[in-house]
Amino acid sequence: MQLRNFILFSNIDSFRFALGIVASEGSQSNADESLLPLVAKGDGQAMKRCIDLYGPLVWSIVCRRISERNDAEETCQEIFTEVWQKAGSYNPELARESTFIGMIARRRSIDWQRKQNRLPQLTELESVPEASSATPLAGTSLDRELLWKALEQLPKKTRELFSLHFVKGMTHEEIGNETGLPLGTVKTRLRRGLIDARKLLKDFTTKEVSEA
Repeated sequence: MQLRNFILFSNIDSFRFALGIVASEGSQSNADESLLPLVAKGDGQAMKRCIDLYGPLVWSIVCRRISERNDAEETCQEIFTEVWQKAGSYNPELARESTFIGMIARRRSIDWQRKQNRLPQLTELESVPEASSATPLAGTSLDRELLWKALEQLPKKTRELFSLHFVKGMTHEEIGNETGLPLGTVKTRLRRGLIDARKLLKDFTTKEVSEA
């Protein structure tokens, strides 16, 4: 019931981003507001609007390479810090703002991944989250009832992990302490759950369209 109420009535941006349901880069371009020249002048309000506008785009790019939520959030912060620092180098004649910010996000994400690949592999195979090759679903609209219909098909234990992670905002480590599950198991089950939820939602959406 707690997860259902969250999906139907609360702000589900974090869950939507985790599923990869974000605005496509093409639709994002229509919302370009020439914010970077203002950011370059030190306009804090412009920077806030920049984060609000391009946050979903940056989050989707980061999550393609970084599955751990805390690491992804930290990388997003680093990306927007770099945007703040390099806004003055933006040239609207060469690229849209979304493209400029997207390039920074991709480079930072790749740098993070390369750094991790150079670290010793000390975790067991079970603790390695499954990588998703799925690209973000275009469009910001989301039928909450349809999403819940898809989530109902998932195992109860997976929905319980979703409740802890997205509803209560618990980290993977906190979930492990709460449930007694190994950290690697928590990460793997959450990741697999998101992959399954995304597939189910896509199947239900396709069915709805075909029956319309």
